[in-house]
Order: sequence, then structure tokens, then C-alpha cells
Amino acid sequence: MIRSLQNPFGFLALIAMLVTACATTQLNAVWKDPSYQTRPHKIMVIGVAKSPVNRRIFEDEFVQQLNAHGTKAIASYTVLPDRQEGDHAVIAAKLAQLGADTVLITRMVSKKTVQFYVPGTAYYPPPPYGRWPDYYGLGYEAMYTPGYMAEEEFAIIETNLYEARNDKLVWSASSETGMHGPDQNRIRSYIEIMVKNMAGQGLLGR
Repeated sequence: MIRSLQNPFGFLALIAMLVTACATTQLNAVWKDPSYQTRPHKIMVIGVAKSPVNRRIFEDEFVQQLNAHGTKAIASYTVLPDRQEGDHAVIAAKLAQLGADTVLITRMVSKKTVQFYVPGTAYYPPPPYGRWPDYYGLGYEAMYTPGYMAEEEFAIIETNLYEARNDKLVWSASSETGMHGPDQNRIRSYIEIMVKNMAGQGLLGR
């Protein structure tokens, strides 16, 4: 996680660095089966997560965004208990029962930590209202804060879309998502990137 500020005057420098260092989600690689020339009719979304709460937040957000792009979707937690989300036979039966032709599965495969340097900054106190020598000497009264190293943790996530009838992989994406910030914000940002790519690949809509 980002280390706490050691000096209030370094706040603006930290914010500027976070804009680039903490870009929420970055796609590393995307693949689509060129022989898959149709569009899913209904997608079951399965979020592999240790936290049942995060699983529900993740699947609900994915379903909402897929529906907004014109593709029906269902959150697996609404039809599969937490202990059954990894049972292939149970999932296959539910897919057939619900008429879902594809299943989208996302899981975190690893984490990595990135170090970056936050440069020092200069702070000038408010200009004095007094004698002109005070004003003249203001240029020599800058307060300097030293630079320091900070860290950001990233989750390496795989997202795969499979055909229900034959378990064939039709689309896959590998990405990195910054772990800084509230879970719900990070999940929403990540899903926006995934759904946008799926739409660009012609996998969503009618």
C-alpha cells in the first residue's frame, strides 16, 4: 500500500504520482478465438474470491454492466452456493437450466509490488506584508521536503469466457489492477475495462 505522507507539503507531489502509478487497471494481453463468430445470448458470471461479499459485489457489477451493453447476464451466487461455484457438474447443469450459453470466470492468479519514487518538493510560505527586505528575501526561504520511495500492490487477474456446450475458451484477458482504494471502486473500474474490451471484440450486444 502507499506509504503515508511524512510531510504535508509533499501531498501534491503524491497526488501527481498516484495519477500514473495507480492507474486502476491495465490490460496486459487479450485473446479471442477467431472461429467464434457469434455473440453470447446469456452469460453466467463467476467471480472466484475468498470473500463472499467481494464475490457478490463483483458479480453484481459485472451483470449490471453486461446488461447495460445489451447482453443478458446472471450472477452465479444467486443460483450457486459459495461451496459450489467451482463444481463443474453443478455449473453445467445450472447453465443448461437457465439457458446460458457462456460462462465468464475471473480469478486473481498472483500479486506484485511496484516501487516508485516520489520527488521532493519546495514550499514557499505566504508572502509577508511588511518591509520590502522581507519580501526580497522570500526567494531564499523555500522549505524543501525530501523525496522518498513508495510502493503500490497490483493484482494479476485472468478473465476467461467459455462456451457452455463444449467448455471451449473463446475470449481471455490478463490484467493488472492496483490494490489502492476501496474494493468496490477497484472492482467497478476493472469491470469497465473488461466489458469495454469485450464490446470492442464484438462479443456484446445484439
